[in-house]
Amino acid sequence: MLSAIEVPFTDLSAMTREVWPDIEHTFTEALLAARYVGGPAVAGFEENFARYCDTPHAVGVANGTDALQLTLQALGIGPGDEVVVPSNTFIATAAAVVRAGAIPAFVDVDPDTLLITPEILAAAITRRTSAVVVVHLYGNMPDMDGLVAVAERHGIALVEDAAQAHGAEWRDRRAGSFGAAGCFSFYPGKNLGAFGDAGAVVTSDAALAGRIRSLANHGRDGGANHYEHTFVGTNSRLDALQAIALDAKLARNEAWTDARISFADRYRKELAGSNIRLTEVDPLARHVYHLMVVRVADRARIQAELAKRGIQTGVHYPVPCHLQPPLRRYAGGPLPVCEQAAGEQLSLPLFPHMSRAQVDRVCEVLDEVSAR
Repeated sequence: MLSAIEVPFTDLSAMTREVWPDIEHTFTEALLAARYVGGPAVAGFEENFARYCDTPHAVGVANGTDALQLTLQALGIGPGDEVVVPSNTFIATAAAVVRAGAIPAFVDVDPDTLLITPEILAAAITRRTSAVVVVHLYGNMPDMDGLVAVAERHGIALVEDAAQAHGAEWRDRRAGSFGAAGCFSFYPGKNLGAFGDAGAVVTSDAALAGRIRSLANHGRDGGANHYEHTFVGTNSRLDALQAIALDAKLARNEAWTDARISFADRYRKELAGSNIRLTEVDPLARHVYHLMVVRVADRARIQAELAKRGIQTGVHYPVPCHLQPPLRRYAGGPLPVCEQAAGEQLSLPLFPHMSRAQVDRVCEVLDEVSAR
């Protein structure tokens, strides 16, 4: 039996300690020179992140929720439009649709991957459907070939919610490069996380990128006149200090992702044959494991037992969107897979700087307490 190793759910400070020596001078210089908004640091990160996502354009914004809302607005989606949204996601996905003035049409998910499928999307489309938000939940990507084909056949926009999927792939093609746009969050806990809130939109459409950039900057037209406004926009800009931190982390993201995948593979190996249900991954997908999600019966007891032994866990997410109080008016009926999964999902510790011994400790205790 392993000794009583404590296992945190994540360790953001380890990531900061790794990058800080490389950015301390640049970060401090920008701070003391009061170069806070826009400028070369933001432009440089946008260029590098667009390249990382295999897209020509990236627009830094204030957070991932704004990335989704601004994209929908820039696509002309608003009042009277329906947007298909899988209910098994963080509320921000649906909230962005509502904030854009559109109507979320909630759908169920595949029971094995807990992601949307082409068949689910096709069945949900009505004459009012204008878009679908495909969520790469946990860092895993669904059948993008099939989803893109359905969206194109019906003439609707496909927007990728890639908030948890930095570097994820489908058939060796990066998250964010399939739809009209890909929307990312750089919340500190994400695989690629800032020192606070931040986000970005990537796209192959130059005109769409321009509209998003304008909407995020009070509707300015980008010309020489600072007070010339083309749209009624908002204030949702990526600040320079966050861009400096993100650029340094982006250079390490592949190495950190490889570590996540390695630990996830060990989890899968050690938990194989147990009564722990694992979420499945299509062989054509590269899962980047923002979250290592398993499904267990009697979750509250198991989570408490793990906590007693110094193992931190999370739940993503305990209430599906269509059952959230402010969103129930959009619910079209029960979504049994989402509702069952909401009571079973348990996120295990996973971060780039953890150790194999910590993974083994989690598996040992989880196997023990779940067998009772």
